[in-house]
Amino acid sequence: MESHPKRTWRAKLHTIIYEADTPLGKLFDVVLLILILLSVLFVMLESVRTIDEKFHDILYIGEWVITIFFTFEYIARIITVKKPTSYIFSFYGIIDFLSTIPLYLSFILVGSNFLLTVRALRLLRVFRILKITRYVGESNKLKKALIDSRPKIFVFLFAVLIISIIAGTLMYLVEGEESGFKSIPSSVYWCIVTLTTVGFGDIAPVTPLGQFIAAIIMIMGYGIIAVPTGIVSAEYAKSMEKRTQDDPHYVHVNTQVCRNCGASRHRDDADFCHRCGNHLHPEDIIPEDGNS
Repeated sequence: MESHPKRTWRAKLHTIIYEADTPLGKLFDVVLLILILLSVLFVMLESVRTIDEKFHDILYIGEWVITIFFTFEYIARIITVKKPTSYIFSFYGIIDFLSTIPLYLSFILVGSNFLLTVRALRLLRVFRILKITRYVGESNKLKKALIDSRPKIFVFLFAVLIISIIAGTLMYLVEGEESGFKSIPSSVYWCIVTLTTVGFGDIAPVTPLGQFIAAIIMIMGYGIIAVPTGIVSAEYAKSMEKRTQDDPHYVHVNTQVCRNCGASRHRDDADFCHRCGNHLHPEDIIPEDGNS
């Protein structure tokens, strides 16, 4: 019978914190999401003077409870990886740090001269909402679709800019300064506002020809707004089609995270990290004298 070495407490904790394929990992992610949303809600409620005056102590205590939880989470993420700097200086590591320190800084920056500074630092807690993207699997697919769409979107935005310059220049010639189109830049600004269907109303055409051109720009605006959405949606659908089970090249990936470098999205049958080559299941390695 083959005996396997017991997993260390760090390996078990790493599985719970960094991965979502286990019951405890899923539970941890759900609890963390709830606390993040509660924390952001507390920040929003504190900004309402009447609510803050009535429930300030409750909100303050609740925020401390959440901050202490996130402090332990931050420390646990550091001690469960082999290279702590890979997490500390990563995007999520910086977000975790910024969202945890504000309440602690309130003890350091004391005194009447720093009251406004401390109040501003407390708003850093809003960064916690960015942690949500780590636990939403679909965000990775959307991010990939946005990255793949960049060239098309860039060309589209460049075309919109050219249209705005041409239309703005035309409106400057048709309307003139007496109608509020004092310069070509201000006319281009009006065109962009009109194309995006914002319509501040600070500048408006008064001549029949100018109003006709404005109507055309307004109609174009509805189509222009829909184009980027269509581009991203097409790329998203294309990426999903490539990942269907019917595709012979389809490979399912899980949420397993390498303890050495922090890389994720490993194949289900992978034993080694695709980035650094570290063994993903060191507890499964059978020692040479491990037969019993």
